[in-house]
Amino acid sequence: MQNAETVLNVIRERGKRGLPLENIYRLLYNRKLYLRAYGRIYSNQGATTKGTTAETVDGMSLAKIDRIIEALRYERFRWTPVRRVNIPKPNGKTRALGIPTWTDKLLQEVIRMILEAYYEPQFSDRSHGFRPDRGCHTALSNVTTHWTGVRWFVEGDIKGCFDNIDHEVLLSVLGEKLHDNRFLRLLRYLLKAGYVEDWSYGRTLSGTPQGGIVSPILANIYLDRLDKFVENVLIPAHTRGSDRRDNREYTRLMNQAARRRKQGNHAEALQLRKQMRQLPSRDPYDPGYRRLRYVRYADDFVLGFIGPKAEAQQVRESLETFLRDSLKLELSREKTLITHATSQAARFLGYELVNQQANDQIDRNGRRRVNGQIGLRVPAEVIEQHCRAYMRKGKPAHRNHLIHDEDYSIVGQYQSEFRGVVNYYLLAHNVSHLGKLRAVMERSLTRTLAAKHKSTARKIRRRYKSVVETEHGPRVCLRVIKQRDNGKRPLVAQFGGIPLKRQRQAVLVDQQPQRYRSDRNELVKRLEADECEMCGSTVDVEVHHIRALRDLNVKGQREKPRWVQLMAARKRKTLVVCRTCHRSIHAGRPPTQHASTT
Repeated sequence: MQNAETVLNVIRERGKRGLPLENIYRLLYNRKLYLRAYGRIYSNQGATTKGTTAETVDGMSLAKIDRIIEALRYERFRWTPVRRVNIPKPNGKTRALGIPTWTDKLLQEVIRMILEAYYEPQFSDRSHGFRPDRGCHTALSNVTTHWTGVRWFVEGDIKGCFDNIDHEVLLSVLGEKLHDNRFLRLLRYLLKAGYVEDWSYGRTLSGTPQGGIVSPILANIYLDRLDKFVENVLIPAHTRGSDRRDNREYTRLMNQAARRRKQGNHAEALQLRKQMRQLPSRDPYDPGYRRLRYVRYADDFVLGFIGPKAEAQQVRESLETFLRDSLKLELSREKTLITHATSQAARFLGYELVNQQANDQIDRNGRRRVNGQIGLRVPAEVIEQHCRAYMRKGKPAHRNHLIHDEDYSIVGQYQSEFRGVVNYYLLAHNVSHLGKLRAVMERSLTRTLAAKHKSTARKIRRRYKSVVETEHGPRVCLRVIKQRDNGKRPLVAQFGGIPLKRQRQAVLVDQQPQRYRSDRNELVKRLEADECEMCGSTVDVEVHHIRALRDLNVKGQREKPRWVQLMAARKRKTLVVCRTCHRSIHAGRPPTQHASTT
């Protein structure tokens, strides 16, 4: 049986060379791939969430992997319909999310690893969603780095993209390079598995199963056709000229200033240079110069165009035609806006994009260093939206659901929420505007603690006020210190102390590149040892999982059971046990000691 890394490296190499992939279905018989998949996803929050059955990651075993492989070998495997839940969106609407069973999650992760290894080397560099070492920040950084001088933004919006992906088109795209009918048939059954909502079964006639592990890679494979169309058709058609021609008026003033300077008339030369700074140095309407830029994150994409608006409209119409005819998707005319880059702001991934103009910002060589550069801004309505979550009747208010928590937990919760917003918007030029959110959250925090202690916000602020040193100097914050027994270091939680300074290199990615090796995964090694860590039995060994370590602390429990002591000592959310001990754990009784069996 080949090592998982070896198998994936072979697949990755074929992907780099653009060779078709064959005999994929037989790869699903490799137990090592399932162990690798298990090591990747067992710690996810959704691993302990039930689908349409009671099965979760709890109870995972080598026997379960073997049963999946056997069912696949004889083509008896059947996907289970997902459990559909509706997640509220900020605009008041809901988003349907499908929750698969654990067996389906495990097999989907194996399929995802195979597809990612093969297709990742072939994806466009302009695609950034759900890919290793890429994310929203890399997409935005691409815009600020390479889009200088853009005059028009074309904001792309596809109506219900993931819900309307055509199954036949997707399978056709996959079939061009994946030459294995059994594997494609397995994917077809996955797409058609359906869902259960309010105890009613529904068929899935289109779309990828949102919430499914394999869905993001399938969507990227589908939308890669859009990337290739833009790169191979639209960009060449709207790119010409090596450089813009000079602006005649600017050149005339520059020559006059040079002559005045030679004549010793420096005052008049200075006035002429000031007039020059009010004009572009190159002709912005040069008919011989065109450029088209493009970047996509999942189903959100934006194009930047240098040229007249009429041609930008042609680009939008070409996109609309391609999506309709080739991908069976619809471009929303109302939301696919054409925005003037200098006078208006486009929206992309929660940021505002603008073409900056500032004639008074000059570098050491006397050149305007801002003009034409794309700037990122935090939208004002985004700040207001976040503020409203901590306000009631227009004023910061306490949060009732946190009052019964410890002070340490309350402060940590507020800091975690604030840090998340700040880290996402650190690329923005006006990230300092988040100071308004910080002030609202601080008042809400102090009022929450005041309500808990039946005190006032002013007294709470005096009690917990502190100063923390940062790379940008000292910052005032609220700090709570939680003392611990047995000589352990105290726990510290603080709110604030985060400098609101723009960081150009602050890049968050969706997923780190995979540097996993199965022989280094501690849980996989323990499972492969096939021995109960409580009684030593080697019969029916499986893994006991808990959602979080804090679940081990049961209030009012005088003496912790042995299995709790083992997990707490190792600081692990898993314990490899035999089925007898596992049942005893769930029944709340001491595990029965019995002799190990070979």
